[in-house]
Amino acid sequence: MSGLTHFDAAGQAAMVDVSAKAETARVARARARIVMRPETLALIQEGRAGKGDVLGVARVAGIMAAKRTHELIPLCHPLLISKVAVEFDLQPPDAIEVEAMVSLTGRTGVEMEALTAASIAALTIYDMVKAVDRGMRIEALRVVHKEGGKSGLFTEDKA
Repeated sequence: MSGLTHFDAAGQAAMVDVSAKAETARVARARARIVMRPETLALIQEGRAGKGDVLGVARVAGIMAAKRTHELIPLCHPLLISKVAVEFDLQPPDAIEVEAMVSLTGRTGVEMEALTAASIAALTIYDMVKAVDRGMRIEALRVVHKEGGKSGLFTEDKA
């Protein structure tokens, strides 16, 4: 088989060979939303969670996860990431939106790294306050922006 595919000539799963691709600046942003009881959001916002700084720990977890995506997702390339940022938008009365941004200059994109960072940050929030709110929901995990590489620019359509 030719082109970029996750199958080899025998039809078996294989890592894509990106060695012929040009190195370009690449950026991806992904978001996830975690919905909780209003009291749980207040607990996080006021820094009263029993396990400590929920958002600080979730930020570090997201950053660490982005750097280890190739160990978690089969056939992902190990990447020399230039930057990872994880931010939180508290949305009263009952939600937090997590946004992860990953960038590098390389031959393959960073969408999977951004998605991994956002999901692990949301999972960490869940883990740190699950004792007081087991009904939390993590939802709407998606890539919202991607630039660089052959496929060019993608921005989530809000319509």
